[in-house]
Amino acid sequence: MFFRKKVKEKKSGVNYIICGLGNPGTKYENTRHNCGFMVIDDLAEKYNSTVKKLRFKSLTGEIRINDSKILLMKPSTFMNKSGEAVTEAMRFYKLTPSRVLIICDDINFDVGVIRIRESGSDGGQKGLKNIILLSGSDGFPRVKIGVGGKPHPDMDLAAWVLSPFQKSESKQLEFALANALTAAEFFADDNIVGAMNKLNGVKYSV
Repeated sequence: MFFRKKVKEKKSGVNYIICGLGNPGTKYENTRHNCGFMVIDDLAEKYNSTVKKLRFKSLTGEIRINDSKILLMKPSTFMNKSGEAVTEAMRFYKLTPSRVLIICDDINFDVGVIRIRESGSDGGQKGLKNIILLSGSDGFPRVKIGVGGKPHPDMDLAAWVLSPFQKSESKQLEFALANALTAAEFFADDNIVGAMNKLNGVKYSV
C-alpha cells in the first residue's frame, strides 16, 4: 500500500502591516476620520496595487517596498472596533506590534501636520484605543494626521471628525498625506526613527 505524503500549505507571509483607520462606505469618504484610508489608497496607487480583497475584517492588498512585503489594510469594522481587524491579521502572520504601522487622524494637530511615534497611548483616538485594548500592547508605531480641532467648543466631536475637509484645506491635506506616505516607506525600511526626525511637526507653507 502506498501512502502519499501530505504537503503542508504555505502561508503567504508578509514582513509588515500598514493599517489605515477609517469607516467603510461612501458615506464616510473624504471625512476627517478617514485620513488613514486615504494614505492606504495612495500607497496602493503608487505601488500598482489595489485594496479590494476582503480578509481579516478588512479590505486588503499587498505591495513591496524594497525587499519588504507589506499587507495594506482598511478595516471594515468601523473605527471603534479596528482592533478586531488588526489583531486577527497579526495573529495570522505572527507579527509583533513593532511590525504594524497604524495611520489615523488626530484632532490635536492642525491640518497639514503629521506626528509620528514609535509607541505610546491612544491620545483619545478610539480606533487606536481599541487596537491597544485587544492586543494588550501600546507598542505600535503610528502616524497621526492632523485634522484640526472643533471650530466651536460646543460642537459634537463625532460630527466634527465625520465632517468633510473644506476646499480651503485641500493643499494642506495633500501635503500631510504625502508626508504620511513617506513615513510609511521609512517604516517599511525599518527606520521609523528616520521618519520621526524628518517629518515630525513639518508644516505646510505656500
